[in-house]
Amino acid sequence: MTSLSDIMQGATLPGDSTTQLQEFKIPDPGHGEVLIKTKASTICGSDIRCIYHEHLGKGPEGYQGVIAGHEPCGQISKIGPGCRQFKEGDRVIVYHISGCGVCNDCRRGYMISCTNETYRRAYGWQRDGGMAPYMIAEEKDLIALPDELSYVDGAQVACGFGTVYEGLEKIGISGNDAVLVTGLGPVGLATAMLSRCLGAKKIIGIDVIQERMDLAIELGLCDHVLNAGPNNVDDVKKLTGGHGVEKAVDCSANDKARATVVQATRRWGKIVLIGEGGSMALNPSPDMIHDQKTIYGSWVTSTWKMEELVERLVRWNIHPADLVTHRFSLNDAGGAYALMASGKCGKVAVCFDEELNA
Repeated sequence: MTSLSDIMQGATLPGDSTTQLQEFKIPDPGHGEVLIKTKASTICGSDIRCIYHEHLGKGPEGYQGVIAGHEPCGQISKIGPGCRQFKEGDRVIVYHISGCGVCNDCRRGYMISCTNETYRRAYGWQRDGGMAPYMIAEEKDLIALPDELSYVDGAQVACGFGTVYEGLEKIGISGNDAVLVTGLGPVGLATAMLSRCLGAKKIIGIDVIQERMDLAIELGLCDHVLNAGPNNVDDVKKLTGGHGVEKAVDCSANDKARATVVQATRRWGKIVLIGEGGSMALNPSPDMIHDQKTIYGSWVTSTWKMEELVERLVRWNIHPADLVTHRFSLNDAGGAYALMASGKCGKVAVCFDEELNA
């Protein structure tokens, strides 16, 4: 018989721009699994685009009506049989896709690219995620959270900051570079923050939402912030001596912004596309070929890159939690998702225990 102490509430997303709180049994970890007491679960733009408004994914990639939240961080409450590294009390980040573990991409740490339709299951999409007081995770999906970082810091590493770090590593950022960031949502703000740590001396941001533009300046993440418009390429070139930027990152998924990152990048420059969805139009010869530019696509990151990133965050003494403008309790998860959907905010977190009032 299930007692009240065995029951918890979790937030699910029906797909009509609402949330639902439902009752679930607190699970027990199986072989190779751990039970995590959730401390923070941040909201990703893909949650809004693909689940909150409507369920866009199909088949194995579709949302399965599970507890939402693919950016969780917490403390291990119970260990299942067969675990080899972590123990009760450990602070952990959850890599948000659990792959089969034995395909080529999984062996490289890129479980995001696992194509096994039976075993690839994303937390918050096909298996229960972090929008509940407890969640089950496989030990192989865990990254140790250093004591110097908060649980809200770690939750953002779980997806957004890890995704950005991977993209920036592909194009390389140094003190030689001016960097353009289109889209100053949480991913764009993370891009500016990490670009600064990697040495960029001039960072230019573009967006349409005033609250996010203001936040980029207030936090000192961008040297210049431009309102999105038809003259952005000329504006960027004026700010870079007529040359354009060495490196550019699109976090917007907007076709006009993507054209801007290409055209505002100087000869031999490098561009990475991180923002999901949308379209892109190029005039290959003048836009790319004649100026010898390179475009990279980048999708999430690997477990080993996440481990490297948390080490770097401690070394740089920066905190992803600085991008969180609003914290909500689970009981107000509906308000958290609605605010994130409005775009008039930085990062939004659903928090538990000590992280709620931090």
